[in-house]
Amino acid sequence: MKLLSREVAVLAGCVALMTAVTTNTVAQSKSPAPKNWHLLSYDTDSVFGTSTEKAYKELLKGKKSTPVIVAVIDSGIDTTHEDLKGILWTNPREIPGNGIDDDHNGYVDDIHGWNFLGGKDGSSLKEDSDEATREYYRYKNKYGNPDSALAKDSKEYGTWQKLQEKIEKPNSQFKLQYKSMAKLQENVNKCESILKTYLNKDDFNVAQLDSIQTTNQDVLLARNFMTRLLKSAGDEPASFGDFKMEFDEYMNELKRKAESTDVMPNTNREKIVGDNIEDIKDNKYGNNDVMGKFAFHGTHVSGIIAAARNNGVGIDGIADNVRIMAVKAVPDGDERDKDVALAIRYAVDNGAQIINMSFGKPFSPHKDWVDAAVKYAEEKGVLLVHAAGNDGNNNDSVPNFPNPNYLDGTVATNIITVGASGTGRGNDKVASFSNYGKKGVDLFAPGVQIYSTVPGGNKYGSASGTSMAAPVVVGVAALVLSYYPELSARQLKYILEKSASPLPDGSTEVNKPGTQDEKINFADLSVTGGLVNAYDALKLAATIKGENVKGKKQHRAKLKAIKKN
Repeated sequence: MKLLSREVAVLAGCVALMTAVTTNTVAQSKSPAPKNWHLLSYDTDSVFGTSTEKAYKELLKGKKSTPVIVAVIDSGIDTTHEDLKGILWTNPREIPGNGIDDDHNGYVDDIHGWNFLGGKDGSSLKEDSDEATREYYRYKNKYGNPDSALAKDSKEYGTWQKLQEKIEKPNSQFKLQYKSMAKLQENVNKCESILKTYLNKDDFNVAQLDSIQTTNQDVLLARNFMTRLLKSAGDEPASFGDFKMEFDEYMNELKRKAESTDVMPNTNREKIVGDNIEDIKDNKYGNNDVMGKFAFHGTHVSGIIAAARNNGVGIDGIADNVRIMAVKAVPDGDERDKDVALAIRYAVDNGAQIINMSFGKPFSPHKDWVDAAVKYAEEKGVLLVHAAGNDGNNNDSVPNFPNPNYLDGTVATNIITVGASGTGRGNDKVASFSNYGKKGVDLFAPGVQIYSTVPGGNKYGSASGTSMAAPVVVGVAALVLSYYPELSARQLKYILEKSASPLPDGSTEVNKPGTQDEKINFADLSVTGGLVNAYDALKLAATIKGENVKGKKQHRAKLKAIKKN
């Protein structure tokens, strides 16, 4: 899964729109959900939310909480954002800006975290290749012609065949797709300009489009085009701005895929970061710029988890007593196994109790490095929450990394994998793009049109994806842990999964992700067959006695150094 929040659900309808922009008949959906729908409850708001606000009102009023450190391994975080700057983790053993590694951990001035994509000159790697492309060229460089050099019954040859399927034909298809979609993008931009001028607004929604009454044919064509575009996007976006944000991300990702074989896959990494990518022991690289210029994804994720509550601005996060540790390791493209492994270890060593991992990919050449880091986190009692992926795939049969299945055949007990559910008001109760799996996905959480913080001047916007569903679960986990701090990672995982609820409207069948209209039992899409529920998780947590875990004492010692802002 790339930094793109999702493969925009509107894609299938977009090409048709280019030749049918004058059509004015569009299927009507239910009323849009409130911007904070993921915090709400079905019984009071008719949305498939987490019942977080209900929990604060009925279960937590008057109770005291303890701070929880949550590491966000992602693209970076806007540390100046009004809803985030007050909840950032600050390294208590580091003196800001003195250029000295005060805590002797190998990372100079890591005040709010560390940037594993950073260069010595303060720059950051923005775009990197995908793992399939890197592996494709590695095989070719190592074997020359893998088709003749590898034994046909070997595991490596099987991987080579998968790489060929992933790279050779798809690359030409991506080029054609990007060329076609670029024409649509031109139409979108043209219609956007016409409508903003006519409405005299910087943004608009479907209701405002429906209210347009004019004989101007250019405006009418633009209105009809945009109305169909927005209403074809599954759960209807709150505004064109929300749609455009995701659509532009999608186009950037499509362009990157189309150009993925035009340059050697390690060029940017070697030029900017300069580490030995094949040596896990070469680990003191990067810089302390955890924000950079492309922190949309990580900023959005962080806001979902813990944006300052009840401060009168923007949004409310799920958890009310969190410190966010920024660990920058995910570029536009696929994250490197080395960066992921070191990012997990950095987070654990600096006291993180929960780690959000809204990323993923279909190949993991150094899974052993990542496995070792996950085991390290497991030993220290740290919970990892991972996004299931946005390909509409079954994770039981299609690999998605990282995952809890160690190479030695054992299974990690500290990982939760999360699929994305919808508002319950649109056509899809489960997000059409979400990966699923009766064994490979643990539960589902809100992941469609989630409104949160975005970088660049205290802004906010909506995004969709399992990348948004994972931090919803992290927020709930942090909320539970802050009020029941003695719980272990194993217990926390148990509580979140045991308290996951069926679809609140009583339905059992949903559209199978990745298909047009095939039905499947919701209970068959994950281990629990349920949606995360903060209210029920807190009730269950109140009945469970915490347990001591070897390695957790060091974490508690580090927590004492946290000071509330």
